Amino acid sequence: MFSQFANSVVSETAFSVLARAEKLEATGKDVIRLEIGDSPFASATPALLAGSDAILADECHYVSSKGIDELRREAASYVSREHGVRVDEDNILVGNGAKIFQQLFCELFLDPGDGALVFSPFFPTYSANIARRGGRLVTSKLSQQNKFRPSLADVKCFLEQDDSPRAVFLNSPHNPTGGVTTEEDVADLCSLILDRDDVFLFSDEPYDQMSWSGGHVSPLAHPDMLERCVAVYTMSKSYSMSGWRVGFAASSTQNIEKLSVLANTSFSCVSPFSQIAAAAALREGNIERDERMHVFKERVERFASALQNIEGVKCLVPDGAFYVFPDVSEYCTRYGITSHGLAMYLLEAADSKVGVSCLGGEAFGEDGYGYIRMSCAESADRLRVAAEFLEMHLKDSAQVKKFVADNPPYRAMRL
Repeated sequence: MFSQFANSVVSETAFSVLARAEKLEATGKDVIRLEIGDSPFASATPALLAGSDAILADECHYVSSKGIDELRREAASYVSREHGVRVDEDNILVGNGAKIFQQLFCELFLDPGDGALVFSPFFPTYSANIARRGGRLVTSKLSQQNKFRPSLADVKCFLEQDDSPRAVFLNSPHNPTGGVTTEEDVADLCSLILDRDDVFLFSDEPYDQMSWSGGHVSPLAHPDMLERCVAVYTMSKSYSMSGWRVGFAASSTQNIEKLSVLANTSFSCVSPFSQIAAAAALREGNIERDERMHVFKERVERFASALQNIEGVKCLVPDGAFYVFPDVSEYCTRYGITSHGLAMYLLEAADSKVGVSCLGGEAFGEDGYGYIRMSCAESADRLRVAAEFLEMHLKDSAQVKKFVADNPPYRAMRL
């Protein structure tokens, strides 16, 4: 009945676990919510004020597919100011969040059979959007030993040996691992891409304000990369505007013109009141943003440090983003359980009254096996309780083994 593609696509695990967590909360269970990558803060104050005024002024009708001029100017100013890239509004396209640009990028550059290199574990919708164009997903494994930085040797191999190399997907700061691509990494990657005239870079930068170990480095800042790169930003993370559904892409005017045609055929336009709110946040909300980023940094560092103290857990303090990505493979092996199964155990069965909602690493591809991703979008006190919860219940061998016996799909095949 359905197409082969439709039958191959699965939804983001984060939203499935979110739904399960909400059902358990509805029964009265206290769930510490670490599964979804959403900010715990209210939307940026200037956005709330400007957005509500815009709705009352009936800014609720069709606008240009490229985005309103006000937001495109503010977005260009943001990219120029924050990342040292000279762009203007003609280099900007507004979209419904950042995720839509994965699809549009693939439509712009990929033909059936083309290879797209993705660093793995990876954001799960990359694979579906590459598959939409009949592209081939090629993966390069990230390692905890290398702080989850990309392997430039793998990029070189892909460009030299793949039958039809066409695209590289870079996500830094990285979801789910928290790894950050260094200035040297970015320079080397851009040099490799510029050595070819037929390879393009998708630079996924929604966490650009969450580079804890130093300033974020955008590939757009590298000479000559504006033509070869589409860099993507969102209002969802740093400005706490996930439900407004506003993001923007920056690239050459030629790329943006063609992308805007694809956008027109995909989503027509972004709600003007959301765009007006986003423009106000970019223009007036940076002090509030920076204060919140400081809170996130403290939470991430404290939570990762607490997890490091749990026997059998290996956890880096992330260099970026608001996730921790601990290695729990020792427990997966001990109990014969997948990391997704271990995450579901912590949510559903470890305790009847309390649960911790997080994601098994398999949600981000097979290279995520043996890890769990935990968002730091709860309060510092709740994160402390979550770490104590893990320390107590990961060691409860009888309870975990009973959960595996009762849930055969969570049995690990890698023993």
